[in-house]
Amino acid sequence: MVFLLLLLAQVKTEVPSIVPDARPAIVERIKIHGKALEGNLEGNAAGREAIVFLPPSYAKEKKRRYPVVYALHGYSIGAEQWSKEIHVPQTIEGAFASGTKEMIVVLPDSKTVHNGSMYSSSVTTGDFENYIARDVVSYMDAHYRTIPQRSSRGLAGHSMGGYGATRIGLKHADVFGAVYIMSPCCLAPMGGGPVNPAVAKAISEVQSPADSAKLNFFARAQLAQSAAWAPNPKNPPLYLDLPFKDGAPQPEVIARFAANSPLAFLDQYVGNLRQYRGIAIDVGDKDGLKTGSVQLHEALDRYGIAHGFEIYSGTHTSAVAVRFQNNVMPFFSKNLCFDKNCK
Repeated sequence: MVFLLLLLAQVKTEVPSIVPDARPAIVERIKIHGKALEGNLEGNAAGREAIVFLPPSYAKEKKRRYPVVYALHGYSIGAEQWSKEIHVPQTIEGAFASGTKEMIVVLPDSKTVHNGSMYSSSVTTGDFENYIARDVVSYMDAHYRTIPQRSSRGLAGHSMGGYGATRIGLKHADVFGAVYIMSPCCLAPMGGGPVNPAVAKAISEVQSPADSAKLNFFARAQLAQSAAWAPNPKNPPLYLDLPFKDGAPQPEVIARFAANSPLAFLDQYVGNLRQYRGIAIDVGDKDGLKTGSVQLHEALDRYGIAHGFEIYSGTHTSAVAVRFQNNVMPFFSKNLCFDKNCK
């Protein structure tokens, strides 16, 4: 649970300078229905907010189609706060003005009762993995002038979103053509729950969303992970199993957590990874999530999978906006197809 402690210590995000003569992007706030989320036991909304950023040329060049980048937010925030952390549309506009090819950028929302879906497939939270990979992508292709092919779709994410980009990227290479993973959490199998008896007691006494909202950051994140990775439709009212009981670890539940760790299941999806046009990973040198990012880099190296990897100077959130403009957007400009005939 180390990553949870680190997220509490987030610092102010650096804001890149405004690029002269940058043209304004078009911002649309929409709602995307998720068939994959229907009937979830937590009652999370199947209709989800999303923010769409259309490039400056979109309104005038009516016959032009564009690649799409899907950018996933972290735990405890939604799409709206994520947009402020990466300072969009300023960073998108700055990237375009600096030579990045124009594309559509989408920020879908996956906030849940316990503050985050982990972008996983769960009857309790809803199947957010397929919500992103299928429902959101299908909606964008149906309602915007996209280039509807995997080679023209990019997937990015930070922290919990970095976990989501890793998880979805491993499993859905048929949908996406390039992946950029920023400071991902939860890559390696984790332990058996909180060591603080008071935290364990508070979690075990939760009976409703209102109770969950009163918990501290760590405790609520434990519930979010349990709902995502250890759902139990026979265990109301929260419909989940905790990795501890009466202060003792529960090995069966811990094993279910481990089964959702990308470093544990990566070996099964090596063939998918080889299909990508580009893969990149980055993490700050002062970010406690650095170890997991290094392990992911080493796993890809072990299989000879081409990818970029950088440890930059910064904390978990300090450089996220600067890197979104100067690294993430140019990466997709280089690695996505901007022509419908491109494979």
